Amino acid sequence: MTWIVFDYGEVIAHRPPASDFARLAEMAGAPAEEFAEGYWLFRDKFDRGMPALDYWQAVGAEARVTVGPDEAEALSAADVELWNTLDPQSVELVADLAAAGRRLALLSNAPIAHGAAFRTREWAAPFEHFVISGELGVAKPDAAIWQALLDQLRAPAREVFFLDDREVNVAAAREAGIRAFLWTGAGDARRHIAEFDAEFPPAAGY
Repeated sequence: MTWIVFDYGEVIAHRPPASDFARLAEMAGAPAEEFAEGYWLFRDKFDRGMPALDYWQAVGAEARVTVGPDEAEALSAADVELWNTLDPQSVELVADLAAAGRRLALLSNAPIAHGAAFRTREWAAPFEHFVISGELGVAKPDAAIWQALLDQLRAPAREVFFLDDREVNVAAAREAGIRAFLWTGAGDARRHIAEFDAEFPPAAGY
């Protein structure tokens, strides 16, 4: 196995609770429920490179509030931090793989600002490549993103092992020839990796 590739949201980091999204709405002076609806309605476009100002203005319009450039910048910064609550077991798995000499990459459906932030995080130091949908203009499960991943890694699909929390992405990766598994936790991920890499057995207690 040449590369182990991780998704980010709900794999390395936890999904934010509803209360965190409510704080974003409060920053915008918007009703929480309507703001959250807009947040998700336009999220796929944001993940595919939609400019931050356009995104937050679209979200604001859904909640009947106006978002200017300064507000959009503040919301983007807060949104990055919103998705920065890490799963300690996932971070431990990444560190263990790196210590064992495994090559790591990150493949995430994420806006441009998130991709920039990932590269500055301590947990991300072991990752050699960051494949970020917002930077490429394509996103999982599109066929083009798997080719972009393989191009960056300069590896054939059979030498890539991918972990993601969404069935649709796992299925699409497998269609591209990548060995992919549904993320259900770090313990199961260790066992899946060990099935293909006998020199990386599951840690004690998993």
